[in-house]
Parts: sequence; C-alpha cells; structure tokens
Amino acid sequence: MKAMVINKTGGPDVFEMMDIKKPEVKSGYVLVKVLASSLNPLETKIRSGLTPAIIPPFPAVLNADFSGVVEQVGEGVTNFKEGDEVFGYVGGVKDEWGSLAEYTLVDKDLMSLKPKNVDFKTAAMFPLVSLTAWKAIIDKSNIKIHDKVLIHGAAGGVGHMAVQFANLLGAEVYATVSGDEKGEIAKKFGAAHVINYKETPVEQYVNEYTGGRGFDFVFDTIGGNNLLNSFKAVKIDGTICTTNTRVTLDLSLMHSKAIGLKALFIVLPILTNTNRTEIGTTLNEVKKLIEAEKISILKDKNQFVFSEITKAHEYYESGIATGKISLVSDL
Repeated sequence: MKAMVINKTGGPDVFEMMDIKKPEVKSGYVLVKVLASSLNPLETKIRSGLTPAIIPPFPAVLNADFSGVVEQVGEGVTNFKEGDEVFGYVGGVKDEWGSLAEYTLVDKDLMSLKPKNVDFKTAAMFPLVSLTAWKAIIDKSNIKIHDKVLIHGAAGGVGHMAVQFANLLGAEVYATVSGDEKGEIAKKFGAAHVINYKETPVEQYVNEYTGGRGFDFVFDTIGGNNLLNSFKAVKIDGTICTTNTRVTLDLSLMHSKAIGLKALFIVLPILTNTNRTEIGTTLNEVKKLIEAEKISILKDKNQFVFSEITKAHEYYESGIATGKISLVSDL
C-alpha cells in the first residue's frame, strides 16, 4: 500500500511517498481504509526530532487523527464490523500505526463510530483536540455550575473545544487571546469574556472579573512560562490543568496558594498501554455531542491531501493557520 512516511527527522521536506506492507489485522484490532486525517502540533514535533522517545520505527507513518471505513476486524472485536464508518485516535507513535497511509491498524479501544451528521474530513479533525479538552474539562476539573473558568489559548484547537465543554457544564468561561481576531473566535464558541493578554496584565483581569479572588479553574493550553500567569490567576486552593510543563519554575506561589497542578499527556494511554478504553468511551461521547450539534470544530480555510503533507507542515509552521488543518487521502 502507499503511505507518506519519514525515514529521518528534520524539516517538512523529509516526507516521502513509499510502498509499504499493508498491516495485517490482529486480535483486538481493526483494519481501516483511511479517508481523512488532520494535523496536530504533535506531528510536527515528532517529524522534527523533538520527541525521539515516541517516534515510530522508520519508515515511520505519522498522524494520530483518522476517519475511514472498517475493512476487517480482528479476533475479539465485537463493537465494529466490516463497512462501519469510524473515526478515532490511532496513535502514530512508538509501535502504533499512524494514519497517513491507505490503511491503518487501530486498537478497537481507540475509536468510535463516526458521527452521522458530518463528513469524513470533518470527523477526522475532532479526535486529538476533543480528547485533550475533555480530559482537562470533564475528567480533571470538577467544574460546577457558575464556576469561573479561565482558558489560556482559547482560540486554539484544544482551547476552543475546552470552551465548548466548559459551557456545557454551566461554567462562566473567560478566554485569553492574542488579538481581536482570536477574540471573535473564542466568543463564537462560547466564551463569555475575552481578555487580550498582550494588553491586560493578569492582576488587572483577576481583579476585574473575580474581585481579586481568582478563577476556580484554569486550563492552560500554552503552559511553559505561562504557568506563572496561571498561578497568579487561579484562586487559593484552586486547580490548574496544563498540556505543557516543560519549564523550570519557582513553585513558591503555587505552594503559598495551595494550588493543585494537573499535567495532561493525551498520548499516555497509548505509550503505556493503560486506560485505553477511556479514549474510545470519550470519543463515543464526543460523537453524541457532534450529532446533537452541541459542539463544532474550527476549520482552517485551507485543506491538503496526503501527498501534500510537506506543504501542510510548512503552512502550519508559518503560524498563519486558524483552525484545524484537514488532510484528505489521495493515496
């Protein structure tokens, strides 16, 4: 079968088309004819060599998000059958197949039936961002009705999904963004209040919106040095969840406010082979919300086909993309 692979790490031009062996179905797995995928920051990090511990063996087939049609099911698979339209989070790390190929082999616990009211291209945009936002907002937050929730990077892929989930829980959502265009995106997806972090210091918006008390929960999709802003923004005994802890920080403020800090690493179930069923269960809940039209996805104006994956990475790394970048199979 044809696949877009990398045989070394480097710039976007390391991708090449190759004929590789079609995966054979095995117990607990499903063989899927891939119709679409989408681009996430993780794939650019793997490609560039920033995450050597999780890169698949060369020739490596990348990309986690997928949608497609079940070709064959392995022994022990009872929840899917040949011909089912599905979407999910295949992996594309370590020993798990990625989706930039004609076919991919998917653990039955990492997928769900595709939402009936969206096409394959749209369905493939949801998995990673919805799983990450769900883990933070639904699983780790303990958000209650009328809680004040602050989301850093609210116009991003994970951020705009988190805004929608927090709204569904009845929270009052506050969004930090870098400018007016991003602010309009955050509002479109349900943010009640938008804060331009370039113009408004943390102390100012904490006083303005919480009376100096601090936010009940902070989801920091930026992380790194921005965690200091999250420490300042959250209330005493409040909780912060972040997708990025790769930074050296003085934790004195965290200790003095008794802040709870929760790290989020959505690839962990795949890398450690633990709690994989949570992914499929969550995707099924996401499917229901999509079909009920309670959540939607921000789509970039440009789309690419699999053979244009180099161009897709170049476009993403230009920094001008707004929304999820779709990839449609032409293999």
